[in-house]
Parts: sequence; C-alpha cells; structure tokens
Amino acid sequence: MTNTPDEIQYTARVQIVGGRQGGRAVSEDGVMDVQLTAPKETGGPGTGTNPEQLFAMGYGACFQSALTAVAKKAGVDASESTVEVAVGFGPHDKSFALTVELTGRIPGVDAEQAQELMEAAHEICPYSKATRGNVPVTLRGVVATEASETP
Repeated sequence: MTNTPDEIQYTARVQIVGGRQGGRAVSEDGVMDVQLTAPKETGGPGTGTNPEQLFAMGYGACFQSALTAVAKKAGVDASESTVEVAVGFGPHDKSFALTVELTGRIPGVDAEQAQELMEAAHEICPYSKATRGNVPVTLRGVVATEASETP
C-alpha cells in the first residue's frame, strides 16, 4: 500500500556529495551542513554523522510529534515525554538492511498505557508508515523513571 499525501505542504531538499564515506549533506536552506562518515563498527573513522543517525533523528522527531498528538487525544500530557531511537544496520542478502527500536517514556503513565500510546503513534507517524512492511520496528513503552539506554 502506498501512502501518498493529499497535498504536499513542504518538501525537504538536501544535496549529498560523497555519501557515507567522507561525504557532506547540505540542506537547500543551508541550516543543515553535516560531514558524513561511516561508523567505526562498519570500518569507517566514526568522526562524523552517519546516515543511520540522521534517519534515527528524523524518525524520532516525527514519532515524538505523533506520540504527543495521540497522548493529547487520550487526555495525557506527553509534552515531557522522550523517545529513544536505535537504528540497526547490517548485511542482508547481497546488500544491507535496517531495524528500528523505539522506546517511549511518558511521565505519569504506567508501562501498559505507554505501550498503548506508542502503538497508537506508530499508526499515524509518517516514518512508521514509510517503514511498515519493509523495516522491522520494535516499540517499547516504559515507565518514565526507568533508566535511559542512550544519552
């Protein structure tokens, strides 16, 4: 199933030169200007940003907005919630593939309600729609006081 917007409200434009091996990504408006390098784990120097980090940032920001929206609809204030994203990268067949883990912490709710809100957000988040059926996405709603696994 293809999810096509009824109307395009915004188009992000970025130019990439050099790819993940010492490249550079620059947004059309110049606000984003990122040096790209592969992570040490894949044989790169790990001295710059890699595409998986950029994907995790984009997905996380989008998912956070979706989570806040579904929480508000459920009468929950998720303005202080956090979403942690882990994007896995590895070989698959003759190329590579990704995995995604999303962990949400919403103050004031238990793990069961956090999980329900994560699942509801996953239904409306555009990144979730884009990955559905192609990238395995694991959702974890946890109690907000549980220790964070990422910075």
